[in-house]
Amino acid sequence: MSDKPTVGVIGLGSMGWGTARTLIDAGFEVWGNDVRDEALVALEEHGGKSAGSPMDLAREVDIVIVMVVNSEQTESALFGAHGAVEALAPGALVIASSTVPARFARELSARLAERDVLMLDGPVSGGAAKAAKGELSLMASGPRKAFEIAAPVLDVIAERVYDLGEEPGAGSTMKTINQLLAGVHIAASAEAMALAIQAGLAPATVYEIISNSAGGSWMWQNRVPHILEGDYAPLSAVNIFVKDLGIVLETGKEHTFPLPLTATAHQQFLAAAAAGLGGEDDSAVIKVFQKLTNIDLPTGD
Repeated sequence: MSDKPTVGVIGLGSMGWGTARTLIDAGFEVWGNDVRDEALVALEEHGGKSAGSPMDLAREVDIVIVMVVNSEQTESALFGAHGAVEALAPGALVIASSTVPARFARELSARLAERDVLMLDGPVSGGAAKAAKGELSLMASGPRKAFEIAAPVLDVIAERVYDLGEEPGAGSTMKTINQLLAGVHIAASAEAMALAIQAGLAPATVYEIISNSAGGSWMWQNRVPHILEGDYAPLSAVNIFVKDLGIVLETGKEHTFPLPLTATAHQQFLAAAAAGLGGEDDSAVIKVFQKLTNIDLPTGD
């Protein structure tokens, strides 16, 4: 394998597209696969190569990065009809970067090992903006050999790579803890802003003050501007946190561990999804309060 292995990216959503583009800009040969034709067109226009299926992609690459929504899509991309596994060469590497339960990551690693394919359990955080800049945080676990093979790629796509050891599932467990905090912080930010609006405070002023006070958080500073602009185009959708906080709750169940704040936040995202907001940006969880109290949300005008 050369210093710049050929890389395939399955899933060209906001995170996968940013990752693929970053690798292309760094001089890698990048193949992509996505269910959306427009994503493949954009990849080719940026200098990448499109594959009609995960299997077609796997025939061309040394490393496959899977950046799809959930474990079901990961399963389909690798082991489904026209899945990548059938065409991966012995010694190839899969970097599994979707947010999935740790149990699934462990099982996936074992199944790939049976086919002489290495796996790095490597979920990421940072959002679309950091994916586009090659500044992701990657929480990874897997064999030393997998880290060695992945190194040239990780150096380009990630600002920080956290090595969590050789046990598959550790990376996914770490991402689960991150998503617990992320989901709770988004739900809390929406609740705080909704109360401020109901109480008559100017939303922009509230944002400015909290951003410079102890109550602020990364999610507050990142998501509240969406609310101020009235822009709920999905960078990370409500349905993502329905899924991710569900994983957190399942993890708590496995460990007989109570998660009251997670459960409350999960219910808020479920309420937003039930109200037809599942495909909107996760900051749209504030619209639950709009429906309950008839507050006037900013429109960005």
